[in-house]
Amino acid sequence: MSREDLKGRSALVTGAGVRVGRAIALSLASAGMRVAVHTRSSLPQAAAVVSEIERCGGTARAYVADFEQPGSEARLAEEVLGDFGGCDLLVNNASIWPRGPIGSVRPEDLDRVLAINLRAPFLLGLSLGRAMKTRGGGAIVNLLDWSMERPYADQVPYAISKAGLAAATLGLARALAPEVRVNGIAPGPVLLADDMTPEAIDAVVRAVPLGRVGDPSDVADAVLYLAGASYVTGTILNVDGGRPLL
Repeated sequence: MSREDLKGRSALVTGAGVRVGRAIALSLASAGMRVAVHTRSSLPQAAAVVSEIERCGGTARAYVADFEQPGSEARLAEEVLGDFGGCDLLVNNASIWPRGPIGSVRPEDLDRVLAINLRAPFLLGLSLGRAMKTRGGGAIVNLLDWSMERPYADQVPYAISKAGLAAATLGLARALAPEVRVNGIAPGPVLLADDMTPEAIDAVVRAVPLGRVGDPSDVADAVLYLAGASYVTGTILNVDGGRPLL
């Protein structure tokens, strides 16, 4: 599936009602793809994304699934395959990123992060990846994080989940080849927290060689590239302004 082949194809974007997921869904729709817009709890926002796509002449549909619940990913895959007649691109974007001192992490906290950030995207990749192989092709893009290799002290469970998803990305790339390509994107600072002080924001910017915080469109552009890069698989693309260089 090359960039020219995206028009008329179908994509599922998880966590697509807000933030980076929204930008990805709109970008894929602008490339001519039919988009399944998944959300866990932001149905009004997901419906707004669908409406925006439809106003521009595209095709989209909203889906609700709580990945904390076992089996939800299988039901979502079945619904999307039934409604769209297949799935050519899966973008695993949905994620939670709880913060807190490492000493406050409870077993159930870790279970929740792993269920949403690792179990669900891996099982979705398996379900839809098999369907893609049967149809003769497709692509999966997993959203990771640059901090999975340099975890923040107050987000260790999050880093664990993203490191596991990176391993799943490489494993699925081997297991689903040659019909299905599987890649990852590791964003750096994009959409900083609303409660960050000007001083904290300035410190982040100074730590990025390109001198700015990333925009959701930067990640969406990377997804579009990987969706159409027919000779790229098993790759994790950093979209971080060069931050690891410093």
